[in-house]
Formats: sequence, structure tokens, C-alpha cells
Amino acid sequence: MGYVVLHLDKSPDNEVPMTAHIARTKMPPNAIPELTYLNEELVEYPEGIARTRMPSNAIPSLTCLNEELVEFPDGVTNRTEAIDHRLEHAGLTRKIGTNQVRVIRVMLTGTQEDMQHIVQEGRLKAWCADNLEWLRRTFGAENVVSAVLHMDEATPHIHAAVVPIVTGERRKVRKEQTDGPDKRKYRTKSASRPRLCADDVMSRVKLKEYQDTYAAAMAKYGLQRGIDGSKARHVTTHEFYRNAIARQQNLQDNIGELLRIEEEKRKAVEHATKQEQAVREELHQTTAELNAVKGVLKTERLKNSAAEVGSTILDGIGSMIGTSKVKRQEQEIRVLRQEVTARDEMIEILQTKIQTMQSDHSQELTAMQARHAAQTANLTKRHEKEMSLLKTALSKAVKWFPYFREMIRMESVCRTAGFNDKQTATLIKGKPLEYSGELYSEKHDYKFTVERVTAQITPDPTDKRELQLNIDKIPFKEWCKEKFEKLRNAFCQPVRQQKYKGPKF
Repeated sequence: MGYVVLHLDKSPDNEVPMTAHIARTKMPPNAIPELTYLNEELVEYPEGIARTRMPSNAIPSLTCLNEELVEFPDGVTNRTEAIDHRLEHAGLTRKIGTNQVRVIRVMLTGTQEDMQHIVQEGRLKAWCADNLEWLRRTFGAENVVSAVLHMDEATPHIHAAVVPIVTGERRKVRKEQTDGPDKRKYRTKSASRPRLCADDVMSRVKLKEYQDTYAAAMAKYGLQRGIDGSKARHVTTHEFYRNAIARQQNLQDNIGELLRIEEEKRKAVEHATKQEQAVREELHQTTAELNAVKGVLKTERLKNSAAEVGSTILDGIGSMIGTSKVKRQEQEIRVLRQEVTARDEMIEILQTKIQTMQSDHSQELTAMQARHAAQTANLTKRHEKEMSLLKTALSKAVKWFPYFREMIRMESVCRTAGFNDKQTATLIKGKPLEYSGELYSEKHDYKFTVERVTAQITPDPTDKRELQLNIDKIPFKEWCKEKFEKLRNAFCQPVRQQKYKGPKF
């Protein structure tokens, strides 16, 4: 469950700057221009009164989607005039002081994720209606002079204006002074008389009550009250952007660190792949050696069989002739048998050793493959996490700095045109640059030689969200087109033929 957000502050000013913010005649740096058309004015203009100031980023064809829930009085066209109208017709008898609070600004919203969930469920209209009902019930319907829904920022929210007109006895009643018998006494004023008093509306008890009742009204949307007595404080716009700039300074360092970690992971994967290949080659060599030993073993067994057959034949011959030659051969055969036996024992030892080596090698290979798989999975997981962090950081940079994407594009344009790194950095900062040399036009595939021209990057006058490169205050594309046309006309100019006037005498 998310939390409701209710912020109230006093305003002794004429509210012109705040009205410009709400009407989007002055675009705040954190607003998303593509979403401004979703903003809704919850205060309806009367019939016959048109919108006098249309924001430059508004889409007129989508203005019909705006829903106006509360009507302004006749003759009132904006929020500032609505505040003055309420003060003039409230029946106030006392003059309004110069520094007296004329309006209380109320901002109503919820946690960002929960507000987005309300929008996706199609409950935003009901949420706006419940907020408007709570404002009227809490501060009085006549005192709620303006309520505007903003949809072009990260979190949908409502800006409301409440004029602090109250009735009843003052909170700080002066004690009757009886120091002397001649002390002047004043007539007690009527408690039902309306008066302008922001202190009665913004008392500590009232502020706590507002938080409780607003949370109860928003409970149906899954929003709850924050911690009662929390030490958390509201962050001003100046503090927010100061902190955002500080985070942006660390963002570049984080991006560099992520790239360094990515390079280390790539090298680790390459090393593990080389180790695996070496192990496979060693296993292949061991297998070849084992096959060779098996071949030698088979040959020795055939020799042993032949020797046994020969011995049997010699025994038969010796029994028949009984010569000394046969006895000598028998001795030689016994020696050979001993050698064969010794060789068989050696072969068995070698086979056992080979089997042991093969088993150890197989276990080592299995363990290495398991380590490699675990390491690869770990590196892949870290890579995905770091890439996600990198994408999040880049998306925040694009959101916090509207020209971030355009500055990257303009860097490519400047490099293609022929500017070096130092010159490109100067242009990206928006500073003018005096340049002499060659400028390349990709469209015409031609390098123009220039002498002391002034280059500068400025916002595109046709679309303030884009940037353009200017040469001598002329857009680069138009400048290249003009230069190319001059060159073509110079090469294609026909030669004039003089008329023949006859021979001269």
C-alpha cells in the first residue's frame, strides 16, 4: 500500500509565478513536454471566455479531452483573477495587509507507483472528483477557487488554490485589560463576520486533521497516511535540482566503472574459454597415448602365444631326439618367458597407472567444467544487473536533462562536419566558435573551405525540443545547400559569344 501526499503552504504574493507554472506558460525543467496535453484544468472557464494563454507545447486538437469540474465566476479568466475575485466578494471589512497571506497552495497526490496504477486502472477521474470533494468539504466550496491536474510530470498531481476566508472567534483572543478605571474598552466584534486569516486554517491541530481526513478519503485507492509525527520534510524544487545535479556528476563515474567491470568480465570469460580448450586438447592427447599402449599390449600378447606354441613343439622334438641343442633352446625359451612375464607385469602397472590418470583427469575436467559454468552464470547475472543499472542511469539522465539526447546527436553532427574534440566540446556547451578550415556536407559529399566563420549550436526555432548547428547564424543544412548552389552555378556559367562585326581594315 502506498502513501498519500498532501502539501500546504502560504503565499502572500499575487500568485502570478505559480499561475504561470500551473498554466504551463513557463515550463519547469522536470516536466515532460510530450505529456503536457494530458494536464486537466479542474476549474471551468465560463461560456464565452476563451483560453487567453495557450502553452507553446500544448496540442490544440486534444484540448477537448480536458475535463473542467468547477466553474470560474463570470469575467474571471485565470487562477490569479479567481483569487482576487473571492477576496473582493467575501464581505471583508478589514483592509488586507501588504504581507498578509491571500491564498494557500495545496498540492495533492500519492506515491508515484500507486498513482501510475490508478491511471492504468482508469480511476483517475474518480480520484480527481474525490479530491475536489475533500477540498470543498474541508475548506469550503467558495474558498476553493482553483484546482488543476498535471499529467506531464513523473507523478500525476493536483494544484489547488484555497483562499483562507474563515468565520468564528479568533484563536488568539486578547485578554481584557483592567489595569485602571479609565482604561478604554472596545466593542466586541461579531463572530460570524468573515475575515482573512491563514493562521486559523494552518494551525498545527488543523494540519494534522487535514492529513487524517485526506488519508481516510483516499483509502479506497490503496493510499494510506504517512507516519504520524515523522521528521521527514518537504524538499523544495531548488534542493531537488541541486541534488539531481550532484547525482548527475556521479553518474558519469558510475558509467565508467560499469564499462570497466564489463571489460574485466569479458577478459575472464575469454580466459575460462582458453582453459577449457587446453583441457580438451590434453584429454585428446591422453586418449591417443592410451590407444597406442593398447596396441603395444596386443602385439606382446601375440608374441607370448607364439612363444608358447614354439615351446610345445620343441618339447616334442626334444623328447624324440634328446639333443643338447634342444636343451639350450629350452633355456633360451625360459629366459624369454621370464622376460615376457616381466613385460606383462609392467604392462599391467602401466594400464593401472593410465586408468588412474584417466579417472583423475576426468574428475578434474568435470570440476573445471562445473566451475566454468558457475562462473559463466555468475558473470552473466552480474552483467544483466549492471546493464539494467546502466539503462536506468541513462534513462534518468535523459529525463533530468531534456537536451541530453540531442547533445549526443549534435556531437555526431559536429564530428561529421569536421570539428575536432575540443571544438565539439565548445559547441556542445552552446558557445560560439570561430572556425577556419574545411566543413564536410554528408548530403552533397563535398568539403567546403571556409575562413573565419562563426559556428554555434542553438535550439531549433521550429521545435524547442531539438538543437541545430548554425554557421554564421544560418542552419548548417541550409548553409551547405547555399554554398553548393553557388559552386554549381560558377562551374556551369555559359561563355558569352561576341557578334561578328566583319574584318577590320
